[in-house]
Amino acid sequence: MKPKINCLIGLFFFVLSYIMFSQGSKLAYFQKPIDFAHWFNLIGAVFLISFNKVFPKNNLNSFASFLTTLGVIAHIGLCTIDFIMWSFGNDDLAKEELSKHISNTPSILYPFIIIGPSLLFLGLAAHASNFIRTFPISSLMVIIAAPMVGFSFFILKDGIYMLVSCIVFALGLFLLLYRKEKHKISNV
Repeated sequence: MKPKINCLIGLFFFVLSYIMFSQGSKLAYFQKPIDFAHWFNLIGAVFLISFNKVFPKNNLNSFASFLTTLGVIAHIGLCTIDFIMWSFGNDDLAKEELSKHISNTPSILYPFIIIGPSLLFLGLAAHASNFIRTFPISSLMVIIAAPMVGFSFFILKDGIYMLVSCIVFALGLFLLLYRKEKHKISNV
């Protein structure tokens, strides 16, 4: 498949997962018979790595690709933890014990819960910053919405704001993916 198609698949599944996450307590509906929300998030994140191939190659792209790749790896770990949590079903005691164990294990907590997943958003925002001069609106959509997704989830705990931030983020990436380059015509 072409990298742009992979990017579109990634954006679709990523936004779909955030639609499900935004439902809050209704999320249980999307977790039967399997945890669709986290599967879609995992599939989306893995396909988003294709953005590393579609943007111009330069030093910023190399750094952005590194961050994006680390973010995808972290999303894989985070979704794995969430799948294990889901497997406990209604056993809240087991879920609490696992949460406590993860919280007391910095080698899991930081790379897969606190910092790691944010690197996917930061990496894609760094890719978008390549276009700040030529496509400022699309670039700013990604750059501003990236931290807003995390802010709305961790600080505001607002599913709707998180979803809107994710949609703006994805729309900005979509617009950059299908940007029309302005070619200079020279008479040389």
